[in-house]
Amino acid sequence: MTINSIDHSQRKASKVAGFTFLLSIAIVVFSNFSINFRFIVPDEAAETARNIIANQTLFRINIASNLIYLATVIVMFTSLYVILKPVNKNLSLVAAFFRFMYALMWVIMALNTFAALRLLGDASYLPVFETNQLQTLSRLHLSSSWEAYYVGLPFWGLASVVCSYLWLRSRYIPRAMAVFGIFSSLWCVICAFIFIIFPNFEKMVNLWFFDMPLVIFETTLGFWLLLKGLRISEITQPDAANQEK
Repeated sequence: MTINSIDHSQRKASKVAGFTFLLSIAIVVFSNFSINFRFIVPDEAAETARNIIANQTLFRINIASNLIYLATVIVMFTSLYVILKPVNKNLSLVAAFFRFMYALMWVIMALNTFAALRLLGDASYLPVFETNQLQTLSRLHLSSSWEAYYVGLPFWGLASVVCSYLWLRSRYIPRAMAVFGIFSSLWCVICAFIFIIFPNFEKMVNLWFFDMPLVIFETTLGFWLLLKGLRISEITQPDAANQEK
């Protein structure tokens, strides 16, 4: 006996998931290319500090963007859980947990960015430090934000590996897309762990290539879910029944 129907909650969740996939990517692109890459200068604490001081509002928008992204990811993994729960409830929970861990890193990133901005402010206790010390500490906090991202990156990849496997089993999306999702996610996880253990790995594989295949997959998936929705699939009744226990 098979289940070959998709209920209303899954269809609604697929639209929400598709929208949040695209929104989250748009937020990251805006935050990085409009703010971070323009004003944060590698190995230049003083110049970075001057850029931050001259563009404080933008850096506060960057903090807000991180928090909006966090909220978007929470909505995303909740929607994915609703969609993929009938396929395998336990694995859907695992994927949601991994993506939640990834989302927590964005809280740390927002806090570090806020701390970097505060160090360059005019609080009464700051003059006990030299200007160059404050600039260096501020740059250190910004660097810690990037490190938090790469700590969270394996969790993002693992969440996508599990979800892609469930997409493949469910056939809610084209199989080729699901397979690409599995391989792009595994690539992201492997690169992230190697980079954490061997920092010089970035000289062999550019940091951009760690997560770019996964970004391409999730962008494609977002458009598919938003425009096409879920395809009718077949899931064996015994498997679905076991997940309800």
